[in-house]
Amino acid sequence: MTYPDPSTVRFDGPWQHRDVHANGIRFHAVEAGPSDPGAPLVVLLHGFADFWWSWRHQLTALADAGYRAVALDLRGYGDSDKPPRGYDGWTLAGDVAGLIRALGHTEATLVGHADGGLVCWATAVLHPRLVRSIALVSSPHPIALKRSVLADSAQRSAFLPAFLRCQLPWRPERMLTRDDGAEVERLLRGRSGPEWPQTEEFAEVVERARSAVQIPGAAHCSLEYQRWAFRSQWRPDGRRFMKAMNQVMTIPVLQIHGDQDPYVLAAALRRDTRWAPGRRLHTVAGAGHFAHQERPAEVTAALTEFLTR
Repeated sequence: MTYPDPSTVRFDGPWQHRDVHANGIRFHAVEAGPSDPGAPLVVLLHGFADFWWSWRHQLTALADAGYRAVALDLRGYGDSDKPPRGYDGWTLAGDVAGLIRALGHTEATLVGHADGGLVCWATAVLHPRLVRSIALVSSPHPIALKRSVLADSAQRSAFLPAFLRCQLPWRPERMLTRDDGAEVERLLRGRSGPEWPQTEEFAEVVERARSAVQIPGAAHCSLEYQRWAFRSQWRPDGRRFMKAMNQVMTIPVLQIHGDQDPYVLAAALRRDTRWAPGRRLHTVAGAGHFAHQERPAEVTAALTEFLTR
């Protein structure tokens, strides 16, 4: 079987592909807008089994609004390096902090979906001088998510079965990559709202996501995020991480949530206010877990308003 080359995620468009070295590895970054350090920097971080292209709509729209927008292939994904370790909260936050500095900036706004949002939360807490504000799509504060899974039976039923399946050795990797990545399509269909899978764009999203997860190492690395999040709960590094995260944030925070999201429920997001008391919630009607792709114009407008404030 021939597997996709990592370079296959370098799609042509009104953007520039770059290799940026930060925190000891090489990242594939896709940039649009002004490249000088004087332009405000917005870094876009994707979620599980995804890659930079999920931010294509926001990347170009934010560039048109005058921002230096950079969408990243996170560690282990797409055309970024895939080291055997470093998928813990500390290192992932260090990745983003190093990237901001490598781009020549002293601060940035971070925008993240799902796992990428958790990296936003971690970077804002562990490297506060580098983070101006954060915006999340379907990504509650990590302590809020943990407490919701433990206390809320609906959130537990929605989240825990898939999360626990990721903990098995090697079988989840095979499940993600078999049949040309059909499992990724199942996840996209199952977690989106009812309308997006009926669109022409959805077919293109599915095709590219299924290909990207088959890049050698990508499936394994994506699962390592989930595995650290689970196993660290019983290890000193995980306890230290959760203790570090248990502080009130004063920077602006925007939470975007599709009201049809079957995976991250609204009750989990309401818990965010304990750690981000000033956070704003923008609910996207009719969207599921992938609001930034399902309703790109509305999400981009919410982001732009948040940034201008």
